[in-house]
Amino acid sequence: MDYMYYILFIIALFIIISLSARVGTLERRIKRMQSTLDQLAEQSGLPEHPINDELRELIKEGEDVKAIKKARETLGLSLLEGKEYIDRLKDNQGH
Repeated sequence: MDYMYYILFIIALFIIISLSARVGTLERRIKRMQSTLDQLAEQSGLPEHPINDELRELIKEGEDVKAIKKARETLGLSLLEGKEYIDRLKDNQGH
């Protein structure tokens, strides 16, 4: 009977590791796609989302947390996505 628990544990561990690897692969693919979309939008001259001006103003005032909250509310982003969005805006402000 103890062998069954070990086998189940090993199978569960294998499944978790496999799923984790797949999630990591998908996240990398999404980041590459986002980068491609950003480049295409920039090259095509598409206008930015209107909220970006307000977000840049909040960043300029040192209100990064408020900017993240506003981005999340407006764009429907998760906390991590909101932070990454604001970080990209901050990086682009210097250019």
